Amino acid sequence: MMNPRPLLVIVDDEQGILDVVSRFAERAGFDVVACGDGREAIALIQARRPDLVMVDMRMPQVGGLDILRAIRDVDAHCQAVLMTGYASVDTAVEAVKLGAMDYLSKPLDFGRLDQLLAGVRDEIDRRRSVLSMEGDLARRLEFCGMIGRGSRMQDLFGMIRRLAPHVRLALITGETGTGKELVARALHSIGPRRDRRFIAVNCSAVNDTLFESELFGHVRGGFLGATENKPRLFELADGGTLFLDEIGGLPQTAQAKLLRVLELGEVSRVGALDPRRVDVHVIAATNRDLRAEVAAGRFRGDVFYRLNVVEVRLPPLRDRREDIPYLTAAFVREIGERLQKPLQGLTPGAEARLTASPWEGNVRELRNVVERACILADGEFVTERELVVCLPPSVITPAPPAFATVTAAATAGKPSTDLLVNVERDHIQRALVRTGGNKKAAAQMLGLSRRALYRRLERLDLSGTISRRRHSAMLEA
Repeated sequence: MMNPRPLLVIVDDEQGILDVVSRFAERAGFDVVACGDGREAIALIQARRPDLVMVDMRMPQVGGLDILRAIRDVDAHCQAVLMTGYASVDTAVEAVKLGAMDYLSKPLDFGRLDQLLAGVRDEIDRRRSVLSMEGDLARRLEFCGMIGRGSRMQDLFGMIRRLAPHVRLALITGETGTGKELVARALHSIGPRRDRRFIAVNCSAVNDTLFESELFGHVRGGFLGATENKPRLFELADGGTLFLDEIGGLPQTAQAKLLRVLELGEVSRVGALDPRRVDVHVIAATNRDLRAEVAAGRFRGDVFYRLNVVEVRLPPLRDRREDIPYLTAAFVREIGERLQKPLQGLTPGAEARLTASPWEGNVRELRNVVERACILADGEFVTERELVVCLPPSVITPAPPAFATVTAAATAGKPSTDLLVNVERDHIQRALVRTGGNKKAAAQMLGLSRRALYRRLERLDLSGTISRRRHSAMLEA
């Protein structure tokens, strides 16, 4: 399916400017809406969510800087260009602070206008291409419902593949929301029992007094209210796999019986005299430190060591941030299809917020936030505006700072149309100098994802190393 043409909104009280820019923009591949009034433009931007807005600085009632402020508040994804016949350094700096990507002087240089429109269109196409590639890569990186490109998750997938054909007992450890049940299901689904039952039970969610009956079954008269013989989870999972989630919540009375099942393969129903043989693979999971629980007397040591034949430890999301773009791409694709929305992905600013967040709830929390943001999103992209609403207040970080530092060299004399590019280039170069050329550290300093920084380096022709002379001159500046 072909991508829709990007939308440009032109705001100017001169009809001649509207006509000229419209012709150039349509030739560059944009759909164009022209508007001669600032208030009308703000309402239009809120309703249509354009990809690019070109706005005149001086207009009656609502001027260009006011519209830039509205764009920043409404849709941080939208690119903005300020047009003016009254160029000044102060105006250029203010435009940068408000998120403008460029600054055109009137009368318009048609060559410069054509170049700018082509550059924006290429950037939109590249962004869509990158998001599409991330979605495709997320599909290829998926393993039994899990996604991971980094070494931690690839090592985990390799361990699961090696263990699945042989493991009878396993303990999966990790924080809440890291995907412990997915690992358990993977061990079952690629193992020799893939065609048999997989039964999951949350040990912390079952009433203590009924837990033994729930796991091992009971006979008629075994306890008050037991009116019939009833097999339960271990017998129902015979020949298959039983997943005991949150094993740390298993009552002490049930732990002794569990040990007998693990060691002898025998289940004693509550109230029965004779045990029954079962053949069950047991996978347990916990977010607790079971060694500490054993030391404190809250968990039996013999049960822990019997379960811990193989321990599979899951990393928290904060230790595998390189996977966040691919997890997000997969979530957006899946949720967009379910909601029947034409969602392409996240804006760079939104992605930077996700990458920087602590994610105490791990992948589960990330998915919930992305789903809420997708529900709120109006256009093709999830923006910072939706994320700020969806992220818990305790994890909302300040927005990445605007490129507002202008050096004396960049501001000397009358500003050129490339002033904003020079400001951005200088800001990035200083970050690279201060981090010794470490692009990952520079991206963190700038509040960008590493991929977003690489895109800027390519666009600004900064992919090569900075010379020592340039290093010294910038450090002295």
